[in-house]
Amino acid sequence: MDKYVIGLDYGSDSCRAVIVNALNGEEIATAVTYYPRWTEGKYCDPFANQYRQHPLDYIEVLEECIREALSKAPKGTAEKVVGMGFDTTGSTPVFTDSEGTPLALLPEFAENPNAMFVLWKDHTAVQEAAEINELAKKWDVDYTAYEGGIYSSEWVWAKMLHILREDEQVRDAAYSWTEHCDWLPALLTGNTKPETMLRSRCAAGHKAMWHPSWGGLPPEEFLTALDPLLAGFRDRLYTETYPSDVKVGNLTEEWAERLGLTTNVAVAVGAFDCHMGAVGVEVKPGDFVRVIGTSTCDIMAVPYEEIGDKLIPGICGQVDGSVIPGMIGLEAGQSAFGDVYAWFRGVLEWPLKELVGKSDLLDAETKEKLIEEASEAIIPELTKEAENVPVGESTILATDWMNGRRTPDANQMVKGTITGLTLGSSAPLIFRALVEATAYGSKAIVDRFLENGIEIKEIIGIGGISLKSPFVMQTMSDVLGMPIKVAKTEQSCAFGAAMFAAVVAGVYGKVEEAQSAMGQGFAFEYHPIAENHDRYQAIYERYVKLGTFTEAEFSE
Repeated sequence: MDKYVIGLDYGSDSCRAVIVNALNGEEIATAVTYYPRWTEGKYCDPFANQYRQHPLDYIEVLEECIREALSKAPKGTAEKVVGMGFDTTGSTPVFTDSEGTPLALLPEFAENPNAMFVLWKDHTAVQEAAEINELAKKWDVDYTAYEGGIYSSEWVWAKMLHILREDEQVRDAAYSWTEHCDWLPALLTGNTKPETMLRSRCAAGHKAMWHPSWGGLPPEEFLTALDPLLAGFRDRLYTETYPSDVKVGNLTEEWAERLGLTTNVAVAVGAFDCHMGAVGVEVKPGDFVRVIGTSTCDIMAVPYEEIGDKLIPGICGQVDGSVIPGMIGLEAGQSAFGDVYAWFRGVLEWPLKELVGKSDLLDAETKEKLIEEASEAIIPELTKEAENVPVGESTILATDWMNGRRTPDANQMVKGTITGLTLGSSAPLIFRALVEATAYGSKAIVDRFLENGIEIKEIIGIGGISLKSPFVMQTMSDVLGMPIKVAKTEQSCAFGAAMFAAVVAGVYGKVEEAQSAMGQGFAFEYHPIAENHDRYQAIYERYVKLGTFTEAEFSE
């Protein structure tokens, strides 16, 4: 009899549910639902780098997404669903009360952004991250050692400390905190108490300075030396963490009814989207998996004997079991990738919205359609022109740090730059420079792994950009001088979550078996053009020099 599993992928803007046949990986149905409050722009302030999401957004899209997917599936599918897995963005934490309820779900905090989930790309905690790094380097143990040696403002302790300092009302009510990927499985299985909630090894190891060699989280003495406001939180958090092949529990009767499923559904420990995405494309030793979207996240699964006692500097962590249980998961990435292109599109949209939008020559409906049509055509038209420009012909050079730098060597205070402009510089030439900049940022990450003795046998691209932009992918292949395979499915992260769901439901004994049975393979492969790679080598050296100069002179 067929057995189905559901993978849920919570991204920056939406939730995607995919129903998969656990026996062969066949995609039965899928649905996407956008966060309603986030779509309205609520609780965010881009100028202050503040990005918050309401827990009601997560709950509402969960119900809508699963019910919509079930409505598209053959009759009787719901009764055959045996497992469910979650992935989310991260670090995306929230303060909770003693029952594990996010504070924003309490009436007095319903409209307070500081009581909501702090999205991964929120950079309001730059100062706190700097203080963590300074203290860690003075302490007898460097608690950032397994997180690349540099703590980021994108990670949980910096974010939580920033809010404690900023908001007295939240400070007085906060009992503990949880990551998004931990809260959802806990909510659906009825175990949200902070002390007993099963916590993700992936989230804890990569973002919370958790490591077994020092007994889990950093000790109370370290945290209170950082700031007395952190007193007591460690005892109200966790010591043990779990990979995603561990079962959290089964759906409660309430949630089974709300989702249209049964209480037979086993729920897996959650993890971050990119780590699940790597699992979804059958990651194996030597694979360098790039999840390419608004930002990038790079994932590897390395055998113990290869990593040995190496500590790779400037990456986003090396954690036992964060990707494949029984291997060390490595993470890196860029704070902005597709967001760089979206920023430039926004610049070019300004006269459309501000001038055409105010014109008296057209009626309101025509203006709206014209602006929408032109906006949607900007990136495709820029691409057509930019890809016809020979490598090295343009004098424009850019860095990709419009949202700071995640890897190598996290620094959210650096700024993006564009140089080499002339009176002949056109929008397509600037766009090409931005595409090349994101490829140079990719090369900096690959080089950091290679320099530290980590073997990269092949690169795998997943995510929307990898499937939809041959220009971007070919440029990246040329800059890296390496082939790039592109995963066939657009649902790689959700598929990874579904694979772990199949394991906790007992369909498979380990996730490698689920990968083998459920994997979807690859759509196509990009190969580097030798002469382009040779030219890019010289331009990349200029990129490094430009980055060094701007980081020294123009960081905040």
